[in-house]
Amino acid sequence: MGTAPNWFMYFIVFWAVVMVIAMSIGGFFMFRKFLKVLPMRDGKSKLDWQNYWVERSRSMWGEEAKQFLDELVSPVPQAFRDIAKHSIAAKIGQVAIEQGAKTVTKEHCIEGYIRATPKRDYRSLVHFLDKKGIDYMPYQHLLNK
Repeated sequence: MGTAPNWFMYFIVFWAVVMVIAMSIGGFFMFRKFLKVLPMRDGKSKLDWQNYWVERSRSMWGEEAKQFLDELVSPVPQAFRDIAKHSIAAKIGQVAIEQGAKTVTKEHCIEGYIRATPKRDYRSLVHFLDKKGIDYMPYQHLLNK
């Protein structure tokens, strides 16, 4: 029996590195999801609160508000769009309910969208809103926190 050729050894090392990187990326996203399910001080997790606000505001959503939400989440990659839509809809529902509204309006959608977006993404959020011609000036103070 001879030894394996050099190229074969490099092939094995290459795939070992690819597998470690792929498992690390998957583990990172699983860990983030795990953190969302951990209970906070009030006993409910972040995911529980999102579900609560979505269910509580479900009857308040009109067709126009749903279409506007779809437009707002359009820059999110398809693979993550449903998750982003759920968390943004939860924040919009929370904003609408806390303001005592009967229906979700475009203004609630803009405010909830800004509140649901992490600070690190504000630059792309502002760029997207400007590109779509959406007036966010009444909520400028939320971007300066």
